[in-house]
Order: sequence, then structure tokens, then C-alpha cells
Amino acid sequence: MRPICHRSGSLGRDSRGDPLMRLLIDQDVYQVTTAWLRGEGHDVVTARELGMQRVADEALLRKARELNRLFLTRDKDFGALVFLQKELSTGVIFLRMLPSMVGTVHQQLERLLQEHSEGELRDFFCVVEPHRYRIRRLESC
Repeated sequence: MRPICHRSGSLGRDSRGDPLMRLLIDQDVYQVTTAWLRGEGHDVVTARELGMQRVADEALLRKARELNRLFLTRDKDFGALVFLQKELSTGVIFLRMLPSMVGTVHQQLERLLQEHSEGELRDFFCVVEPHRYRIRRLESC
């Protein structure tokens, strides 16, 4: 696990000064979550910023792989997709949340991103929900 510097001059940076995580954010993720991730120092690109808000799920996963980014979504269909077409995944984080759950889900997402490196998460499908997160290894990894 890589060291993380918290709120001490290098907010959102690892020990090398690099952004903590490189993420491609699906169009269905709340803007407050995208803003929170950016505020924490993560390198975030949204599907909308890439003009990909209406493309097929497979295209989003291919783009995440091409850009070497983890994929963050609220769409549960990506779980089935990455286990059926393992070659598409570069690591997926599924947020199981409603607007009323944003704070508690952000706490668990923060915990996940602190406890695992980006490299580790590339091998997993992660589910983040209020009060816990779960990770499952993608068999082809």
C-alpha cells in the first residue's frame, strides 16, 4: 500500500506528489461526488467532459482502459458486464447510493481509496455503500 499524505500541505497527493487516483466518472454519478473527489486531489475526468454521456457501457469501459483510469459508476449493469467481459475492465467502483446517502457513501469511498492503491483496485469490482465497501477480484486479473 502506498503512503497517503492527509491535509498537511499535500492534500490529495501520494508521497511522490501525484494525484491519488485517476478516475473516469460515469454520467450517472452525482456532481457532488465528482466535486468531492476533485477536492480530495483525485484526477477526475467525466464521461460528459469526453462527450461520452450517451455511449454504450462497453465503450466507457474501453475508454477507461485506454486512459488507464478506474471507472466509477452508479449503474449496477457494469457488475455483470465486467464479469462477463473481463477484458474490458480496468477496475470498477460501483456506488450504491441515493441522494440521502451521499455523506456515508463518501466516507466509505474515502476509506476504500485510502486502504487500496490504484494498482490494486485495477483487479477488482468494488461496491461502496453506506457503512461498508466490498471488493471482488476479477478472475482474469
